[in-house]
Amino acid sequence: MAVSETRRYFVRTFGCQMNEHDSERIAGLLAEQGMEAAADAESADVVVLNTCCIRENADDKLYGTLGHLKSLKARRPDLQIAVGGCLAQKDRDLIQARAPHVDVVFGTHNLARAPALLERSRLEGPVLEIVEEHEAYPSALPARREVDHAAWVTIQIGCDNSCTFCIVPIVRGSEVSRRMGDIVHEVEALAADGVSEITLLGQNVNSYGRDLGAGQYRPQFADLLRAVDAVDGIRRVRYTSPHPKDLRPETIGAMAECAAVCEHLHLPLQSGSDRILAAMHRGYTAERYLARLADARAGIPDLAVTTDIIVGFPGETDADFEATLAVAETAQYDSAYTFVFSPRPGTPAADMTAGFVDPAVAADRMRRLTDVVERSALARHEARVGRVEEVLVEGPSKKDPTRASGRTRQNKLVHFSATGAAARPGSYVAVEITRGAPHWLAAELVDVVHAPPAPKLRIPVASA
Repeated sequence: MAVSETRRYFVRTFGCQMNEHDSERIAGLLAEQGMEAAADAESADVVVLNTCCIRENADDKLYGTLGHLKSLKARRPDLQIAVGGCLAQKDRDLIQARAPHVDVVFGTHNLARAPALLERSRLEGPVLEIVEEHEAYPSALPARREVDHAAWVTIQIGCDNSCTFCIVPIVRGSEVSRRMGDIVHEVEALAADGVSEITLLGQNVNSYGRDLGAGQYRPQFADLLRAVDAVDGIRRVRYTSPHPKDLRPETIGAMAECAAVCEHLHLPLQSGSDRILAAMHRGYTAERYLARLADARAGIPDLAVTTDIIVGFPGETDADFEATLAVAETAQYDSAYTFVFSPRPGTPAADMTAGFVDPAVAADRMRRLTDVVERSALARHEARVGRVEEVLVEGPSKKDPTRASGRTRQNKLVHFSATGAAARPGSYVAVEITRGAPHWLAAELVDVVHAPPAPKLRIPVASA
C-alpha cells in the first residue's frame, strides 16, 4: 500500500501582533493535523492568508497576493487557498466574489475551525464560514512560534471602545477577558519550554478583567502583571496596547514593583487637540493624557514612552495640528508610530467626508510631526551613551549581518558586534551604549549575562 505524502502548509500574515499570534495558532492547528511547514507558497499544499484591515492598503496587499496565487493554482489545481482574519470578517462574500479561486474564507471568531473548513472544502468545494461572536475564549489552541525565547500571550480579545477611526470592534467584537489562571498556566508552560520574554496582547489591556466575575473578585490588569511576574524563568514581560483613559495608578505601581515587567509604556495619543480627541471618541483630553504620562514617569524609573498619532483626521485644522505638536514636544517621546488618516469603510470617520484634509496638507503635517518626534527620540537616545544596558539578542542585524541586534528593557533597538553565544537569539548580554540615533542605538559588547540552550527547530510563519 502506498504511503500518502505529508501535506505542507504556508501561513502569511498581514497586520499587527494580534494577527501574527493568530497565525502562530493557525500554524499550530495545521501541524496538529500532521501537516508540515513549507518555506513558501510555491512549495505548499495549503496557503493561509491571515489578513488585517486597519491600514488603507490592506485590501491591495491581499488581492495582489491572491492574484499571484491564482496563477499558481492554475498550475496546481489541488492547492488550497484560505483567507482568514479581520479583512475576511469584514468583507465576507466580497473575497470569494473577487477571487473565486479561494477555497476557504473564515473570520476572527472561528479561527479554530480552519483545519475542519479546509477538509470540508476538499470534499464540497469553496467554503465561507463567518460567525459574529466567539463561541468560547480560544485559550487552548496550539501555536507554532517563530522563535524559542519569546512568545505572545493573548489576555483579551475584542474592544468595547468606540473610537470613530477604528474598525477593531467591528471585526473583533466586544471585549472578552481570559481567566487569569489560564493565562498564568500558559505562561508557566512557555517558561518550561524555554521562553524568557512574553508580550501580553489585548486591544485595551488596561480594561482586562472588567467582564470577569459577577458580584465577586474581579482581577485587574495590575493583578495579572504581578501574577505573571512571579513565574519562574520569565525575565521580561511586555504588553500592548493600553488606553490612556484607563491607565490606573495600580498598573503604574505594578510596573514599578515587578522585576520582570519592562520599563516601556506604549500610550497612544492619536491627537493633541481636545476637539479632535472628542471627534475621535477617545475619552480623554490632552491635559488628562499628559497628567497620566507624568504619573507614569514619576512612578517608574527610566521609563521609555512610545505612542501612536494620527495626522489629518477629518476636520483637523492648523490649530488642531499645532496642539498635537505641542503635546508631542511636551511628552518627549522615545519614538512614535505616526499615520496619515485613511478612512476604513464601516467606521464613523469614513463618513466624515466633508472634513477630509487635503493630502498635501496632511503630508506636510506628517513631516513636521516626524521632525518633532525624531528630535526628542535622538535626545533621549544620546542621553543613554556611556550606559551599560541589558539586551535580549534577536539575531543578526538586518542591514549588517556581521553585527547582532537586540532590544533593551525599554524596547530600544541596539546593534553591536558579537560572536558565539553573544550573537545567539535568546541570549541576554550587557552592552555599553556608544552612539544614539533617532531609531536605534549602537553599542559594544561587555559580557554575556545569560545564554539559552541550543535552539530548537521552529515552524516559519511569514509576515507581510
